Amino acid sequence: MAKIMIQGTGSSVGKSLIVAALCRIFKQDGYSVCPYKSQNMSLNSYITLDGKEMGRAQVLQAYAAGLEPQAYMNPILLKPTADTKCQVIVNGKVHSNETAAGYHNLKVLFKDMLKEQFLKLEKDFDIIVMEGAGSPAEINLRDRDIVNMGMAELVDAPVIIVGDIDKGGVFASLAGTMLLLTEEERERVKGTIINKFRGDIKLLAPGVDMLEGIIKRPSIGVVPYFNLILEDEDGAMMEINKNVTAPIDVAVIMLPHISNFTDADCLKCEEDVSVRFITSKEEFGNPDLLIIPGSKNTIEDLNTIRNSGLEEAIVKYSKKGKILGICGGYQMLGKEIRDPLNIESNLGSIKGIGLLNTTTILESEKVMTRVEGQVSLENFKGSIYGYEIHMGKTAAGEDNSSLITITKENGLNTNKADGIFNREETIFGTYIHGILDSTEFRQYLLNKIRAEKGMPQRKSPVYEGFREEELNKLADIVRKSLDMNKIYEIMGLKQHE
Repeated sequence: MAKIMIQGTGSSVGKSLIVAALCRIFKQDGYSVCPYKSQNMSLNSYITLDGKEMGRAQVLQAYAAGLEPQAYMNPILLKPTADTKCQVIVNGKVHSNETAAGYHNLKVLFKDMLKEQFLKLEKDFDIIVMEGAGSPAEINLRDRDIVNMGMAELVDAPVIIVGDIDKGGVFASLAGTMLLLTEEERERVKGTIINKFRGDIKLLAPGVDMLEGIIKRPSIGVVPYFNLILEDEDGAMMEINKNVTAPIDVAVIMLPHISNFTDADCLKCEEDVSVRFITSKEEFGNPDLLIIPGSKNTIEDLNTIRNSGLEEAIVKYSKKGKILGICGGYQMLGKEIRDPLNIESNLGSIKGIGLLNTTTILESEKVMTRVEGQVSLENFKGSIYGYEIHMGKTAAGEDNSSLITITKENGLNTNKADGIFNREETIFGTYIHGILDSTEFRQYLLNKIRAEKGMPQRKSPVYEGFREEELNKLADIVRKSLDMNKIYEIMGLKQHE
């Protein structure tokens, strides 16, 4: 069994996509490969087939490796609930809610579990591609590190460090990272990758040569800046598009505690659809579809919407536009959210936006299920699939019809109602994340908009097939950019012919 670990000079330097690319390359080369990130911090999570929660980055990496996502690929997931607090998910299930200091003290208890799990993975796969988090040069956290050099040491993994040249200062970042590592940690580093390069590679070459001389480590390659439609887990790139760039304008409210914003990713594979993220009423504009996404703190985010003036804009827009509320967004669209256990706040309850006739009661038990179901609208009947992650139950008034009949939960047959819609079929609420990945429902919504705008009808692409094409493009770019022979040498393997 071979392994390699991709660490970075900081967050959002491209570690996740480099790992995804390597997983796809190794798969293409005939190896069985598994992604692994011991600890991930993200509000963007996913539910596996067996009802466990994991980070979305490892989900994409699993698909790149040709695997069904499993929680062992991301055994610890941290979901921030406030600046210094987070929910700790261990092996796919809620472990506890901790302060930053409390979790730091807790980490030492997970080391044996992580090593035991990793040793089992070594027996099951030819290659494990590991991902670090943030930077290994966070020297204040070194003594209890379980995700960067601490994890590499635990399983004796060689390390490649990635730097982002698009941010500027990449040579200083790479050299500075090496400077702050201990001698033992520096020994683990076998090379560097410069990511997101734009321009003439010949002008970069002298700097690369000088860096190699300074840190005494080879450059594994320079990856160019590219635009592929692949999931961006931490949302670092969402701020880029504030403008309408296609005939159909989809606006997503960028909540302070936004979660599972990848629910809108599939829309990017539609050629005539533009997806933008908004944070104020001034940015609202006149979208064809408004999405209110999930939230890790629905009450606090609803107050933000209210205080910013966005609520007033939403209510005004509802008289002419289309709204889809998903999970926390669904809860916000109702008449009231009650929090008797003070899970999210000390308010007890809060008035909702009031566009749907529902009342939500937040509960301590977390719902985590993979689902399949049927949508039943007047002019559309079709299947959907996705997953639920929420704490609370939403009850609809007697005069409302459910949007979806759930027929399967975690693979077992069931018959449950989910979501509601208004009489005009312009406002929809559901707990199901990933509902727009379902080709039939996405096509129905968009073709309804196209008809109203006098645009021709279109057949929507199957998102999973589109994602496969993008992953292959990613692998091609990275394979051409990196010295793959050197990477195989670092792992102690030969590249398959």
